[in-house]
Amino acid sequence: VQLQASGGGLVQPGGSLRLSCTASGSVFSASVMGWYRQAPGKQRELVALFTDDGRTSYADSMKGRFTISRGNSKNTVYLQMNSLKPEDTADYYCYALIIRTAYWGQGTLVTVSS
Repeated sequence: VQLQASGGGLVQPGGSLRLSCTASGSVFSASVMGWYRQAPGKQRELVALFTDDGRTSYADSMKGRFTISRGNSKNTVYLQMNSLKPEDTADYYCYALIIRTAYWGQGTLVTVSS
């Protein structure tokens, strides 16, 4: 199983970005997909998750600014990030749980700077 993430880049404070991730190589749908992030010198932290029963969860600092959604394929997930702040700068990692096995994407860098 491979997770391919895209959409990172440089954005000014207050701007928006949309990340995408697709899991391929499995005949099974992911029961959970989501995003984590890791800033330089910090531990990886949860951003948002989307479960196959339609539930979503967010880290407190992302609520109201970030929106996670799933594509028509259950193995595609998006993260719409609005009102970005410099402290949102990090590598964003796509995550998928497929048949009780966790998979990670390669990370896409988001830099929020003026």
